[in-house]
This record gives sequence, C-alpha cells and structure tokens, in this order.
Amino acid sequence: MIDLRLNAIVDPERANGRPLAELARMVVAGGATLIQLRDKYGATRRMIDAARAIHEALAGTGVPLVVNDRVDVALAAQADGVHVGQDDMRVEDARRLLGREAIIGLSIKSVAQANAAPLELLDYVGVGGVYATTSKDNPDPPIGVEGLREIVGALHARRRALPICAIAGIDAANAAPVIAAGADGVAVISALSMSSDPQAAARQLRHVVDAALATRVAR
Repeated sequence: MIDLRLNAIVDPERANGRPLAELARMVVAGGATLIQLRDKYGATRRMIDAARAIHEALAGTGVPLVVNDRVDVALAAQADGVHVGQDDMRVEDARRLLGREAIIGLSIKSVAQANAAPLELLDYVGVGGVYATTSKDNPDPPIGVEGLREIVGALHARRRALPICAIAGIDAANAAPVIAAGADGVAVISALSMSSDPQAAARQLRHVVDAALATRVAR
C-alpha cells in the first residue's frame, strides 16, 4: 500500500530557484514518502527531462515518483505512476496504458466525485482543496476540514482501506486537523519548496503527521 504521509509536490513555478531533482532529494531526506512532479506550463520535453532527473535522484530511496496529469511523460520517463484530475485522462485509460503495477491517484473535490470514482482502479486519492492556497488557480472555495471529513466518509463507505491524502494550503501548523479528519497524509508544495530549508521543513511536517496518525490510532 502506498505511503501518503508526506506527498511532496515539486513544481518549477514553486521551486524557489532550486533544480527539481535537488529539491526532491532534500525533502526525501527530511521524510517525504512520495514525490509528485507538477508542471502546468512547461514543454513536454522539459517535463520528461525533469522527471528522469528526479527518478534518478530517488534511486535507492524507495520513494516513488508520480507525474501530475501527464501519462505520456510518466511513460517516457519510466516514472512510477501518475496523479490525474477530474478533467485529465480517465482513470480507466491511464490504467490500461500504464499497467497493473503503476501507481494511479485521482483528485476528488466533492462527495459526488467520491461516489463516482472508479476506486477499484486507484491506488490512492487526493482530497481538496482543504485550505486556501496560492500555489494553484482554483475557482472552487476550500472545502475545509469538515468537507474533507465528509468526503473521506463517502470514500471509506465504498473502500475502507483506500489511502487518502489531503491537499491545498497545508503546513505544519494546520496538518494535524486534516489527519484527525481521516486523511492518511498530506500533499504539500509551498510549505516545503518555498522554505529556506526544505529538508528541515519536511522533517517538521512529517513529525506533525506521524504524531497525528498515532493519536488517531490510539483513540
């Protein structure tokens, strides 16, 4: 089962001047358990080159790389999988192209989407945006912790053990409530990549997540 405790999203638009492979190495050293490459504006070749460099940087760490949106880039770079949104390639098509062993995640923003998603084909889902964020244009209002809890309930009603990460506006100060609401981890961009010390920021956030998970299990 995929470890979603700290899903670090790396994006050239939010890298604070660092090469993405270096940024990936830093956050993994701090405790990131999944790396997701996102590049909404770059050329296909640039994205493939970045994915290959990150994949090489992660060799030996056991931390997988998924590519946001782009199944073609994931295939070309031999990434571990993809994360798709509601308007990207259908999960069924991504699974057919990538095969049974690939990691496939899907963005979920509502209970209706949770009820319609092909959960049997997914390795995890990302739910949000939970809080307001500046790292992505999002016309939808934040769902908040209670909205997250409701969507988690809908997903668990269909597939109890499905891994779920929360996304948008999450940092060390507000991560604990999303774990308490049922998320198994957090997907983060700015709180890590825009930090002056991404490794230390990842370590701090991972500590918060682990502590919140331990508290939830103990209840």
